[in-house]
Amino acid sequence: MSTLYLMIEHLAHFGRAIRAASSSSAWRFAPDGRSCRKGDLVMSRHPEVKWAQRLDKVYITVQLPDARDVKVNLEPDGSFTFSATAGAGNNTYELQMDLYDKVNKEASKINIGVRSIFCVVEKAEKGWWKKLLRGDGKAPHYVKVDWDKWVDEDDDGPGDLDLGGMDFSNFGNMGGDAMDDDFEDSDDEAGQAEKTENVQKTGDVQTTGEASSEAKTETSAST
Repeated sequence: MSTLYLMIEHLAHFGRAIRAASSSSAWRFAPDGRSCRKGDLVMSRHPEVKWAQRLDKVYITVQLPDARDVKVNLEPDGSFTFSATAGAGNNTYELQMDLYDKVNKEASKINIGVRSIFCVVEKAEKGWWKKLLRGDGKAPHYVKVDWDKWVDEDDDGPGDLDLGGMDFSNFGNMGGDAMDDDFEDSDDEAGQAEKTENVQKTGDVQTTGEASSEAKTETSAST
């Protein structure tokens, strides 16, 4: 009887210790494995990143459909940061990556599309990178090779990608807020152009109608 009592007491003590450790821990884990500090209301996620390269540049695609409040920053030392919100729950997505080598920020450019954010990062010096990120560790699970754009170092196949029709902004000319303003201006310009086109179409219809009325009047007079 005493042995059973001691076992029960030991298990109860162990349970109290586990609960105390859990309540005092600075970190907790969400059901899907994402971690956040206790008390945080927002948990950031990592979007999928695909990459490919050429001798003088790197193609980086951040897969995040319908991204809002997009902020992307690139530094000459290869520091690449990204943040945005997406999804019905307005989830926060973030990236902070140290690229394999230095880059030419002024010559690099970005396109924010409906399905993804596409970056053309110019290398500071021509050469083939062994991987996208610096360091000896394994690449994060969300960083993958973009096989659709990939070519091998000794491949004599396609050179630069055909980027015709894509509207790019240069990293060197803007920061995060300026980038947002630039794309809002582009939307305003597109809307204004559409309004102008509609006005022109309306004018053409009115002109056609007036010409038709004049023709009918002349026909009636001659009759």
